[in-house]
Amino acid sequence: MTLFDLSGQVAVITGSSRGIGRAIAERLAEHGARVVISSRKAAPCAEVADAINAKHGAGRAIVVPANISSKDDLQRLVDETMRQFGRIDVLVCNAASNPYYGPQAGISDDQFRKILDNNIVANHWLIAMAAPQMVARRAGSIIIVSSIGGLRGSPIIGAYCISKAADMQMARNLAVEYGPHNVRVNCIAPGLIRTDFARALWEDEAMLAQRNATTPLRRIGEPDEIAGAAVFLASQAGSFMTGQSLVIDGGVTI
Repeated sequence: MTLFDLSGQVAVITGSSRGIGRAIAERLAEHGARVVISSRKAAPCAEVADAINAKHGAGRAIVVPANISSKDDLQRLVDETMRQFGRIDVLVCNAASNPYYGPQAGISDDQFRKILDNNIVANHWLIAMAAPQMVARRAGSIIIVSSIGGLRGSPIIGAYCISKAADMQMARNLAVEYGPHNVRVNCIAPGLIRTDFARALWEDEAMLAQRNATTPLRRIGEPDEIAGAAVFLASQAGSFMTGQSLVIDGGVTI
């Protein structure tokens, strides 16, 4: 046994067909976990699950598609995981939405509500669905993928930043509620990472050059550089950490 051993554990990762979510799923599986790959479309999820099963053995990954905007989909994600694997030890709320870039004054009500619903309310739903069986077993780790946007203001992704700040407070509140049951709740707060989700930011050459120049490591991050934090928070190595937001941003916020 090592501090990072996840053998026998089951992890559900939303938004895990690509980007940060996929990297987290792959690394959790590498450390012994059985993983549930979930996003809106089944085919991309199946590609990830097939790759994990080919590397680590059949049955290490299953696919349960779910749209985080649908409460019924999220309940089915939990129910199907329980049916096939019998437990959820690790829940990674990674999926998020950001349909608007620009000043807050220009965002439509529908766009603002979508960001808040998908980035905050959906996490609340899913955690409420998965946590009771963790509480019953007195063991579990819940990880919300937030953002350094939750620590700073922005002239172009303000609503997204607001939602990510709320995720950090959700982790703090739920850590207080679930802590007596030995269930931990933490956030990971990445900086700019080279994912499809953040493509509008890093494909802008001028913006990327400015970001690199003001980042102590002089570059943006890669998805796999976030995955190790999830392994830490899911495993025995992170067993005394709860209610925190782990910033991984190349030094931007310092």
